[in-house]
Amino acid sequence: MSYKLLNICEYDTNKLVRIKSVRLGSLKWTLNGVILMFICIMLLWNKNYQEFDYVVSSVTTKVKGVALTNLPDVGDIVWDVVDYSGPSQGKNSFFVMTNVIVTKSQKQEKCPEVPPHGKVCFSATDCEKGKWDEHSHGIQTGACVKFDVTRKTCEVSAWCPIESKKKPPKPALLAAAENFTVLIKNNIRFPAFNFITRNILPEMNDTFLKTCQKKKYTLCPIFRLGDIVRESRETFSEMAVEGGVIGIQINWDCNLDIFTQRCLPKYSFRRLDEKESNRTLYPGLNFRFARYHSDKGVEERTLYKAFGIRFDVMVFGKAGKFSFFQLIVYIGSTLSYYALTTMFIDFLIGTRQNYSQRKVESVQDKQQSILCVSFVDENHIRLVKRSQRKSLQRIKPISIQPSKENAGHLKAMVGLLQRGPATDKQPQLARVPSRQAWCLCGCCGPSTYPQEQLCCRQTSGRCITTSPLFERLVLSHSILEAVLLYREPLSELAEEGRTSFLRHCAYSQYISWRFGAPPTDTHPVIPSCCVWRIREDYPSPDGQYKGFMTSTVTSMQACSKGQL
Repeated sequence: MSYKLLNICEYDTNKLVRIKSVRLGSLKWTLNGVILMFICIMLLWNKNYQEFDYVVSSVTTKVKGVALTNLPDVGDIVWDVVDYSGPSQGKNSFFVMTNVIVTKSQKQEKCPEVPPHGKVCFSATDCEKGKWDEHSHGIQTGACVKFDVTRKTCEVSAWCPIESKKKPPKPALLAAAENFTVLIKNNIRFPAFNFITRNILPEMNDTFLKTCQKKKYTLCPIFRLGDIVRESRETFSEMAVEGGVIGIQINWDCNLDIFTQRCLPKYSFRRLDEKESNRTLYPGLNFRFARYHSDKGVEERTLYKAFGIRFDVMVFGKAGKFSFFQLIVYIGSTLSYYALTTMFIDFLIGTRQNYSQRKVESVQDKQQSILCVSFVDENHIRLVKRSQRKSLQRIKPISIQPSKENAGHLKAMVGLLQRGPATDKQPQLARVPSRQAWCLCGCCGPSTYPQEQLCCRQTSGRCITTSPLFERLVLSHSILEAVLLYREPLSELAEEGRTSFLRHCAYSQYISWRFGAPPTDTHPVIPSCCVWRIREDYPSPDGQYKGFMTSTVTSMQACSKGQL
């Protein structure tokens, strides 16, 4: 428990590898400079240092203009704003009549229905009293009456005479509406900043509004209808015949910073209805309305089928104001862009082995230790996974790698061997109780641990312990003492523990001889026959050995502590 509590007081940090390279250093600062420039451009372009709020607005309109028209069967009529504005078109919209079909003096009477809505008949039996449908102008009386010279239709009770003209006049009767003007009053508010303004600016007085035109002053709130239609890329005279819908867009892009405050409207116009697809199906915009009067006690009405242009005023807007919090959030979110530099350069150095080996340090799981095996009848090293059940001799390798010579050890051993032939005892076979099933050289000793059940050969043959080089390089007393003094020149080989020093040095000698420089994070395993042979020459006083351990000991102090 105390050990776990001490872990709380520890601090972990990343390991850095500093590569002294002008090429990589210049590339790093170049990429960082490009990223910084991109971040600054986006900061200023998108105003990411500001807090934003969206507009809340109200719109009112006032149309002015007078037109004189000559209507068939009616005569000259003067149209003012009350006449051509028609009924209300809803919020933020206004309507201007540009063409009309007039049906005068309609009364509640009986008259023949107008084809094609009226049914063509030949006798009263073809008409049904009380019948009507959604296209009828009235209710059938059951009589069949003459409509014109060649046709009869069913009689209906309706406002008679029924409207018979279908197509609007060409050119439009109210084409003079092109010169009408409209005053648009737009009041806006940004609630988050408690900012209120309108499109009629403080410097615009009555005198200015009476003479201003948008052509000369883009912020003028008074618009000529012909100019609106023209800026929508339409022709007023053509559009006036059947009508349509025009959108007036007011965009408020406001900067409410103290030193750069600016909040002015920008106007744009476009046609909203699809004129091309509507040419054959309900084109334009029209509706009907009536004006009632009484003639000698009889109620009459004049029916108007009005064609015109509806103008929809649409307001969009966004205001921004400096916010220290938004600036910090933006800076924090863009710092991750610098990881692109690290990723790109890491990719480049990953292709260079001398860099990647120093940058990446691999650590194997203790339960999945990678063991290194070398057979005397093979010229390579096998890497195998440690198993708790299967003999190491029979485990299939996960990879095969060429052995890497330890150049320093090789030169030192050549120098020692050139001193002359060894005077130690002659090579002899290790004496073992019985041959093991996994042993192929006949010299391996028994072991209950699967990781120690390893022979020096992959195929049957002579044991490596019978080699004169094994006797001189691994077992030679004089060479082992020289190796120990070479590693630690000031150490003294006391009689107590002397055999243990030499035994462990013999293990190290065998590993350096057969494995050279083992792959990183792997553990070389000495064959059982070699272990038995070394223990025979350098036995433990009490006959107890620790056996195979996944560690490497290279000092006499570690040997004396029994770490291997």
